[in-house]
Amino acid sequence: MAKLYHVPLSPFCRKVRLSLAEKKIECELVEERYWEQEPDFLRRNPAAKVPVLRIDGKTMAESAAICEWLEEKYPEPSLMPKSADARYEVRRLVAWFDDKFHHEVTSKLLYERVNKKVQGQGFPDSKNVKAGAKAIKYHLDYMTWLLDHRRWLAGDVMTLADFAAAAHLSSLDYISDVDWNRSAVVKDWYAKIKSRPAFRRILADQVPGFPPPRHYNDLDF
Repeated sequence: MAKLYHVPLSPFCRKVRLSLAEKKIECELVEERYWEQEPDFLRRNPAAKVPVLRIDGKTMAESAAICEWLEEKYPEPSLMPKSADARYEVRRLVAWFDDKFHHEVTSKLLYERVNKKVQGQGFPDSKNVKAGAKAIKYHLDYMTWLLDHRRWLAGDVMTLADFAAAAHLSSLDYISDVDWNRSAVVKDWYAKIKSRPAFRRILADQVPGFPPPRHYNDLDF
């Protein structure tokens, strides 16, 4: 069985978990306190980051590379379209959420509110929290524009781009940092993706000291 070293609210880990679950690959989850940089973990990934996936006798790091490998090794069901142009758009949006969204929003909200406390790094920086709360509005508006022109974020079918976005938004939703009333189309998109079987295990996550909001597990939120 595959084994994933992860942190429950990490959007990068959640993206890999969604890909594994969608492809029905059984996986044991092992919570990893990566910030403690234990020697055993550093041997698995000298970069000291999660996720780290052990599968088929291999140990792999970096969520984008892992997801691409899974797509090539286990192509069904597909999370990447066939044409080069469509695949480019998926990769562009995955990078958008894992880079721009992460830098402007996730690191300013989730990391300040949760990671700092869990890792014993003190209190949230109010300037970062305010900046993240402002930036997420821009990103939700951009998602609204995309979904006004497409059925899913990257086109007419669900792809890895949707999982990348949902991984970040679900982590932020756990701490009630997403204003779902800002965009009906984004809320409907999230309700669709949240109702997929691949999402069930993620919705069962619990972080000690941070109970999820009442709507978190509600598929009709």
